[in-house]
Amino acid sequence: MAEKKSRAAARKIKDKWKAKVWYNLLAPEMFNKQLLGETPTDTPDKLVGRVTEVTVQDLTGDFSKMHIKLQFRVNAVQGQDALTQFVGHDMTSDYIRRLTRRKRTRTDLTVDVVTKDGWNVRVKPMAITDRRIQTSKQRVIRTIMAKLVADVAAKQSIGAVVTGGISGDLAKTMAQVCKPIHPVSRVEVRKSEVWAIGEVPPPSEAPAAEAPSPAPPPPEEPAPAPPPAPAPEELTPEELPPDEI
Repeated sequence: MAEKKSRAAARKIKDKWKAKVWYNLLAPEMFNKQLLGETPTDTPDKLVGRVTEVTVQDLTGDFSKMHIKLQFRVNAVQGQDALTQFVGHDMTSDYIRRLTRRKRTRTDLTVDVVTKDGWNVRVKPMAITDRRIQTSKQRVIRTIMAKLVADVAAKQSIGAVVTGGISGDLAKTMAQVCKPIHPVSRVEVRKSEVWAIGEVPPPSEAPAAEAPSPAPPPPEEPAPAPPPAPAPEELTPEELPPDEI
Protein backbone atom coordinates (compact mmCIF):
# COMPACT_ATOMS: atom_id res chain seq x y z
CA MET A 1 0.00 0.00 0.00
CA ALA A 2 2.86 2.35 0.78
CA GLU A 3 4.33 1.82 -2.71
CA LYS A 4 1.01 2.64 -4.35
CA LYS A 5 0.71 5.90 -2.38
CA SER A 6 4.23 6.99 -3.29
CA ARG A 7 3.59 6.30 -6.95
CA ALA A 8 0.37 8.29 -6.86
CA ALA A 9 2.12 11.18 -5.13
CA ALA A 10 4.92 11.14 -7.69
CA ARG A 11 2.41 11.44 -10.51
CA LYS A 12 0.88 14.52 -8.90
CA ILE A 13 4.21 16.37 -8.82
CA LYS A 14 4.19 19.00 -11.56
CA ASP A 15 7.18 20.31 -13.40
CA LYS A 16 7.61 23.91 -12.20
CA TRP A 17 9.58 24.88 -15.31
CA LYS A 18 6.69 24.03 -17.57
CA ALA A 19 4.50 26.52 -15.69
CA LYS A 20 6.98 29.38 -16.21
CA VAL A 21 6.86 31.92 -19.03
CA TRP A 22 9.80 33.79 -20.54
CA TYR A 23 9.69 37.60 -20.46
CA ASN A 24 11.82 40.09 -22.41
CA LEU A 25 14.00 42.44 -20.36
CA LEU A 26 14.02 45.89 -21.96
CA ALA A 27 16.47 48.71 -21.19
CA PRO A 28 15.08 52.13 -20.17
CA GLU A 29 14.47 55.02 -22.53
CA MET A 30 18.03 56.37 -22.18
CA PHE A 31 19.24 53.17 -23.89
CA ASN A 32 16.46 53.12 -26.51
CA LYS A 33 14.68 50.16 -24.87
CA GLN A 34 17.15 47.64 -26.23
CA LEU A 35 16.66 43.97 -25.44
CA LEU A 36 18.82 43.01 -22.45
CA GLY A 37 17.86 39.36 -22.31
CA GLU A 38 15.09 37.05 -21.13
CA THR A 39 14.01 35.78 -17.73
CA PRO A 40 11.47 33.11 -16.72
CA THR A 41 8.78 33.35 -14.05
CA ASP A 42 5.44 31.76 -13.22
CA THR A 43 3.80 35.07 -12.18
CA PRO A 44 4.66 38.58 -13.46
CA ASP A 45 4.65 39.98 -9.91
CA LYS A 46 7.85 38.08 -9.14
CA LEU A 47 9.72 39.96 -11.88
CA VAL A 48 9.49 43.35 -10.16
CA GLY A 49 12.70 43.97 -8.24
CA ARG A 50 14.95 41.62 -10.21
CA VAL A 51 18.32 43.08 -11.17
CA THR A 52 20.15 42.23 -14.37
CA GLU A 53 23.69 43.16 -15.36
CA VAL A 54 25.07 43.71 -18.86
CA THR A 55 28.20 45.29 -20.27
CA VAL A 56 28.28 48.37 -22.46
CA GLN A 57 29.70 46.17 -25.20
CA ASP A 58 26.48 44.12 -25.17
CA LEU A 59 24.41 47.27 -25.76
CA THR A 60 26.57 49.26 -28.16
CA GLY A 61 28.94 46.68 -29.63
CA ASP A 62 31.94 48.84 -28.59
CA PHE A 63 34.68 46.38 -27.62
CA SER A 64 36.63 49.08 -25.78
CA LYS A 65 33.78 49.39 -23.22
CA MET A 66 33.63 45.74 -22.25
CA HIS A 67 34.97 46.55 -18.75
CA ILE A 68 31.93 48.71 -17.85
CA LYS A 69 29.00 46.84 -16.32
CA LEU A 70 25.50 48.34 -16.12
CA GLN A 71 22.83 47.31 -13.62
CA PHE A 72 19.10 47.52 -14.34
CA ARG A 73 16.17 46.72 -12.03
CA VAL A 74 12.73 45.60 -13.25
CA ASN A 75 10.07 48.09 -12.17
CA ALA A 76 7.05 47.20 -14.32
CA VAL A 77 5.68 44.49 -16.58
CA GLN A 78 3.69 45.17 -19.76
CA GLY A 79 2.50 42.07 -21.53
CA GLN A 80 5.57 39.95 -22.28
CA ASP A 81 7.97 42.86 -21.68
CA ALA A 82 9.67 43.61 -18.35
CA LEU A 83 10.60 47.31 -18.18
CA THR A 84 13.73 48.26 -16.25
CA GLN A 85 15.36 51.29 -14.65
CA PHE A 86 19.04 52.16 -14.44
CA VAL A 87 20.33 51.63 -10.89
CA GLY A 88 24.11 51.98 -11.31
CA HIS A 89 27.27 50.93 -13.06
CA ASP A 90 30.62 49.47 -12.11
CA MET A 91 34.00 48.64 -13.61
CA THR A 92 35.69 45.29 -13.50
CA SER A 93 38.37 44.89 -10.83
CA ASP A 94 41.03 43.71 -13.28
CA TYR A 95 40.66 46.90 -15.34
CA ILE A 96 41.13 49.07 -12.24
CA ARG A 97 44.17 47.05 -11.17
CA ARG A 98 45.80 47.64 -14.54
CA LEU A 99 45.48 51.40 -14.07
CA THR A 100 47.00 51.38 -10.58
CA ARG A 101 50.74 50.69 -10.73
CA ARG A 102 53.81 51.38 -8.65
CA LYS A 103 54.99 54.95 -8.07
CA ARG A 104 51.55 56.30 -8.90
CA THR A 105 48.94 57.91 -6.69
CA ARG A 106 45.29 56.95 -6.87
CA THR A 107 42.88 59.53 -5.51
CA ASP A 108 39.37 58.20 -4.83
CA LEU A 109 36.28 60.31 -4.28
CA THR A 110 32.67 59.65 -3.27
CA VAL A 111 30.14 62.41 -3.92
CA ASP A 112 26.34 62.47 -3.82
CA VAL A 113 24.73 64.58 -6.53
CA VAL A 114 21.21 65.48 -7.60
CA THR A 115 20.44 65.67 -11.29
CA LYS A 116 18.26 68.22 -13.04
CA ASP A 117 15.29 65.82 -13.04
CA GLY A 118 15.60 64.96 -9.34
CA TRP A 119 17.63 61.73 -9.37
CA ASN A 120 19.88 61.24 -6.35
CA VAL A 121 23.05 59.47 -7.50
CA ARG A 122 26.24 58.56 -5.68
CA VAL A 123 29.22 58.93 -8.01
CA LYS A 124 32.67 57.48 -7.30
CA PRO A 125 35.38 58.87 -9.60
CA MET A 126 39.09 58.23 -9.25
CA ALA A 127 42.15 60.12 -10.50
CA ILE A 128 45.55 58.55 -11.12
CA THR A 129 48.73 60.59 -11.42
CA ASP A 130 51.89 59.42 -13.15
CA ARG A 131 53.94 59.98 -9.98
CA ARG A 132 53.40 60.19 -6.26
CA ILE A 133 51.89 63.40 -4.99
CA GLN A 134 51.41 64.97 -1.58
CA THR A 135 48.28 64.48 0.49
CA SER A 136 47.54 68.21 0.31
CA LYS A 137 47.32 68.00 -3.49
CA GLN A 138 45.00 65.01 -3.20
CA ARG A 139 42.63 67.02 -1.02
CA VAL A 140 42.55 69.83 -3.56
CA ILE A 141 41.94 67.38 -6.43
CA ARG A 142 39.03 65.81 -4.49
CA THR A 143 37.49 69.22 -3.86
CA ILE A 144 37.76 70.23 -7.52
CA MET A 145 36.29 66.95 -8.80
CA ALA A 146 33.42 67.01 -6.28
CA LYS A 147 32.40 70.54 -7.27
CA LEU A 148 32.61 69.76 -10.99
CA VAL A 149 30.54 66.59 -10.75
CA ALA A 150 27.87 68.34 -8.66
CA ASP A 151 27.65 71.28 -11.08
CA VAL A 152 27.45 69.05 -14.16
CA ALA A 153 24.77 66.82 -12.63
CA ALA A 154 22.63 69.80 -11.55
CA LYS A 155 22.45 71.00 -15.17
CA GLN A 156 21.79 67.64 -16.85
CA SER A 157 19.21 64.86 -16.76
CA ILE A 158 20.00 61.38 -15.51
CA GLY A 159 20.37 60.13 -19.07
CA ALA A 160 23.00 62.75 -19.92
CA VAL A 161 24.89 62.13 -16.67
CA VAL A 162 25.02 58.38 -17.25
CA THR A 163 26.06 58.83 -20.87
CA GLY A 164 28.82 61.26 -19.90
CA GLY A 165 30.15 58.95 -17.22
CA ILE A 166 30.19 55.89 -19.48
CA SER A 167 31.58 57.59 -22.60
CA GLY A 168 34.43 59.25 -20.70
CA ASP A 169 33.44 62.86 -21.41
CA LEU A 170 32.98 63.64 -17.72
CA ALA A 171 36.35 62.06 -16.89
CA LYS A 172 38.13 64.16 -19.54
CA THR A 173 36.61 67.34 -18.12
CA MET A 174 37.79 66.44 -14.61
CA ALA A 175 41.31 65.73 -15.88
CA GLN A 176 41.51 69.14 -17.56
CA VAL A 177 40.28 70.97 -14.46
CA CYS A 178 42.77 69.15 -12.20
CA LYS A 179 45.72 69.79 -14.52
CA PRO A 180 46.79 73.12 -12.87
CA ILE A 181 47.16 71.32 -9.53
CA HIS A 182 49.04 68.32 -10.94
CA PRO A 183 48.94 66.58 -14.32
CA VAL A 184 46.52 63.65 -14.08
CA SER A 185 47.26 60.71 -16.35
CA ARG A 186 43.88 59.03 -16.02
CA VAL A 187 40.45 59.80 -14.58
CA GLU A 188 37.63 57.24 -14.47
CA VAL A 189 34.12 57.21 -13.03
CA ARG A 190 34.57 53.75 -11.60
CA LYS A 191 31.15 53.37 -10.00
CA SER A 192 27.73 54.98 -9.63
CA GLU A 193 24.69 54.09 -7.55
CA VAL A 194 21.13 55.43 -7.80
CA TRP A 195 19.80 56.20 -4.33
CA ALA A 196 16.52 57.86 -5.26
CA ILE A 197 14.65 57.86 -8.56
CA GLY A 198 13.37 61.22 -9.75
CA GLU A 199 11.30 62.06 -12.79
CA VAL A 200 10.93 59.22 -15.25
CA PRO A 201 10.28 60.13 -18.89
CA PRO A 202 6.97 58.75 -20.11
CA PRO A 203 7.27 55.66 -22.26
CA SER A 204 7.23 56.31 -25.95
CA GLU A 205 3.75 55.66 -27.20
CA ALA A 206 3.21 53.40 -30.12
CA PRO A 207 1.99 55.24 -33.19
CA ALA A 208 -1.75 55.37 -33.25
CA ALA A 209 -3.47 53.20 -35.78
CA GLU A 210 -4.38 55.13 -38.86
CA ALA A 211 -8.06 55.73 -39.31
CA PRO A 212 -9.47 53.80 -42.21
CA SER A 213 -9.69 56.00 -45.24
CA PRO A 214 -13.23 56.54 -46.46
CA ALA A 215 -14.27 54.37 -49.34
CA PRO A 216 -14.08 56.20 -52.65
CA PRO A 217 -17.45 57.26 -54.00
CA PRO A 218 -18.87 54.98 -56.67
CA PRO A 219 -18.03 56.14 -60.16
CA GLU A 220 -20.74 58.20 -61.77
CA GLU A 221 -22.58 56.37 -64.46
CA PRO A 222 -22.26 58.13 -67.79
CA ALA A 223 -25.42 59.79 -68.97
CA PRO A 224 -27.18 57.74 -71.62
CA ALA A 225 -26.34 58.92 -75.07
CA PRO A 226 -29.27 60.49 -76.91
CA PRO A 227 -30.83 58.17 -79.45
CA PRO A 228 -29.45 58.76 -82.92
CA ALA A 229 -31.58 60.98 -85.11
CA PRO A 230 -33.54 58.98 -87.66
CA ALA A 231 -31.95 59.02 -91.04
CA PRO A 232 -33.96 61.04 -93.57
CA GLU A 233 -36.04 58.90 -95.81
CA GLU A 234 -34.92 58.81 -99.40
CA LEU A 235 -37.57 60.10 -101.79
CA THR A 236 -38.15 58.62 -105.11
CA PRO A 237 -37.91 60.89 -108.18
CA GLU A 238 -41.67 60.96 -108.39
CA GLU A 239 -41.91 62.35 -104.82
CA LEU A 240 -39.26 65.08 -105.28
CA PRO A 241 -40.54 68.62 -105.67
CA PRO A 242 -40.20 70.05 -109.14
CA ASP A 243 -37.27 72.35 -108.17
CA GLU A 244 -35.03 69.43 -107.16
CA ILE A 245 -35.62 67.30 -110.22
